[in-house]
Amino acid sequence: MASCYTHNYREFMGGFGDWVEQVADARNGLDYRKKVSRPETVSVWQSLAFSPNYKAAYCLSVCPAGDDVIGPFQQDRKGFLKEIVKPLQEKEETIYAVPKSDAEDYVKKKFPHKTVKNVRGSLLPSTIEGFLSGMKYTFQRGQSDGLNAVFHFTFTGKESRTATVIIRDKAIQVANGHEGTVDLHMTADSETWLGFLAKERSLLWALLRRKIRINGSPKLLVAFGKCFPS
Repeated sequence: MASCYTHNYREFMGGFGDWVEQVADARNGLDYRKKVSRPETVSVWQSLAFSPNYKAAYCLSVCPAGDDVIGPFQQDRKGFLKEIVKPLQEKEETIYAVPKSDAEDYVKKKFPHKTVKNVRGSLLPSTIEGFLSGMKYTFQRGQSDGLNAVFHFTFTGKESRTATVIIRDKAIQVANGHEGTVDLHMTADSETWLGFLAKERSLLWALLRRKIRINGSPKLLVAFGKCFPS
């Protein structure tokens, strides 16, 4: 889900906030064009001028779901793939991907003729509940290769919550409360943690002020972070 959402970065509202920040940070027109190409700017304006989220993007083009399009696919699957899917695969274009994500690795390997542009993840949680429930959508299986660990989270402050995250065999499980034998236990002030995820707070700053505390190997925390590149 997260990869598809990011792929449609400029077309949907997820990337709009980032685009606004790039406009605000640009020193002049030339500096802005170094960050955002003209076609990207036109695409944003097209979405805003017509209707936010109006583009169906590739999802509807390549997925023959629905009564009105399933017929042609069932009648001639090879023809459907040749006419609809293959031209999109062969198209030279910019693909938006979060750095060090499974999507970035896949595009570089399968579609070397496409240009990868790194963008930040736009699925940023604003609550601890959102962080926990959204982990299964932002989890990167490929980046978790070799990681087998149980993580306990204790959130304090504005949102008090405990949770267990198990990453094993390139799969993730998230449960309420603390379960199993823990490999790393992290205790964090909820607002500080959300600020860290939004890149508004430094992890080092939080650790030094004990807003975030870990009990276990710091290497496990680094490995955990690699599974959720932003």
